[in-house]
Amino acid sequence: MMFDITGKRFWFFLISGVVILIGIISLATFGRLRPGIEFSSGSMMTVSFEQEVTLSELRQELAHLGYTNAVVQATEGGNFYIRTEKLSEEEKAELTDALRAKFGSLEEMEFYSVSPWVAVETVKNAAIAIAVASVGILLYITWAFRRMPKPFHYGTCAVIALIHDVLVVLGIFSIFGSILGWEINLMFITGVLAVIGYSVNNTVVIFDRIRENLNRGVSANFEVVVNNSLVEAMGRSLNTSLTTLIVVVALLLFVGASIQNFAVVLLVGIIAGTYSSICIAPLLLLVWEEGDWGRFLKRHPQPLVKAKGG
Repeated sequence: MMFDITGKRFWFFLISGVVILIGIISLATFGRLRPGIEFSSGSMMTVSFEQEVTLSELRQELAHLGYTNAVVQATEGGNFYIRTEKLSEEEKAELTDALRAKFGSLEEMEFYSVSPWVAVETVKNAAIAIAVASVGILLYITWAFRRMPKPFHYGTCAVIALIHDVLVVLGIFSIFGSILGWEINLMFITGVLAVIGYSVNNTVVIFDRIRENLNRGVSANFEVVVNNSLVEAMGRSLNTSLTTLIVVVALLLFVGASIQNFAVVLLVGIIAGTYSSICIAPLLLLVWEEGDWGRFLKRHPQPLVKAKGG
């Protein structure tokens, strides 16, 4: 029996709209993205103590020393990540001496500082990278489908789908950030770029199947062509995403905090990208190609009409 995916397009758009709205509300209120040290100047150190020290005790002592805005997180192996405003060598020495006096022997595992100028440049370069990637994808897909009647529609729908995925990642990560104190860093940006590539790859596969079915003359009804293409490509997309998710979960569980942001962004992004490549990009293409916005807004899409003999 043929699944009527295209006939449920309103509900797929509604689900995405609700998820993105929740993310936007989170970003605008309690769940603001917390920039890591690469995106806002400061100093970062990772330390370990011989005696047992709790996260609350360390935070309390840092506040007592005047570092009320310090970000403190526990990492694997009982270590602690401490981020403060930019410290000079003397200030760093005073801080570590004070922590030794309070908690005993301390080992400094890592320390580095980022100046305000470097932080601004990093933000600018990250924004440029994402913008260039989006424009490049739009141009490439438009060129790849240049023999289709409206190739720009294909490229635009693919870019809308990847924007959908990025918004979902940002929204969910902002919620995690507010609950767990996670910060966005360069690993986060790397993860976002990887998600963009992964999402577009899945979308292009489905668009290519639509092109093949149009060339084969599966049906004169474009909705039937899109629905058949989605059903045919769905197994491949789900299997690919599932195997990738297994690897990402393994990275998250066994590699640890060093790539935490990268792995979490990939985990969320792969799920969102699989959804958008099946339920957003091709259905947007269908609505746009058929000039179906009025019927879509009335929330009464017509049921799928099967091709003769199909």
